[in-house]
Amino acid sequence: MTSFTKNNRNWYAIYTRSRAEKKVQAELELKGITCFLPLQKKQRQWKDRKKWIDAPLLPGYCFVNISRKDYDRVLQVQNVVCYITFEGKAAVVREEQIEGLKRLLRQNDFEVEITHENFEIGKKVEVVKGSLTGLTGELCETRGKYKFLIRIEQIGRFILVEIPAEYINAVPTQKILT
Repeated sequence: MTSFTKNNRNWYAIYTRSRAEKKVQAELELKGITCFLPLQKKQRQWKDRKKWIDAPLLPGYCFVNISRKDYDRVLQVQNVVCYITFEGKAAVVREEQIEGLKRLLRQNDFEVEITHENFEIGKKVEVVKGSLTGLTGELCETRGKYKFLIRIEQIGRFILVEIPAEYINAVPTQKILT
C-alpha cells in the first residue's frame, strides 16, 4: 500500500470534493487526525460589496499526517475522494515541503499564485532577502517578471511567488569530476 517512516507518520495529499476542503479539515480534526489545509486571504468582489475570505491555496487538496492505522479512517471522512497516488501508492509529501508551504503562507511580502502550467527546468535559486530567506526553488521568467517557483511534485502543481530579482541568488551547480 504505502511506506511509513521511522516515527510511523507521513504527510499525504488527499483529494476532496469541490469546495469541501474546510469541511474535510474540520471532520479530520474532530477525529483527531493531524491535517493541514493551506489557506490564503483573498478579496472577493460581489455586486454590492468586497469581502476578504480564507480561500484554499490548492483547491481540492488537503494534507494529512498519519500513521498506518489512520490510513483507512481518512478515506471514511465525508467529502474525501481519494489519496493522491504515484505508481499506485499514496504519494508521501516530504515534511520540508509542508513546512515550505506553511512558511510561504506566513509571509506577506509577495503575492502567491497557483498555476497548472508546466515549466521547463530552470536555474536553481535561493531567496537571500525578505521573509522567505533560505527557501530554494527554480527561477522562471514569465510575463516579463521573475517568479520564484516551488514545485510540489506529488500533486503536480506549482506555486509561484512574485519576487524581485535582487531577493534571489543562483545556487551554484555541482561539478561532476570525471
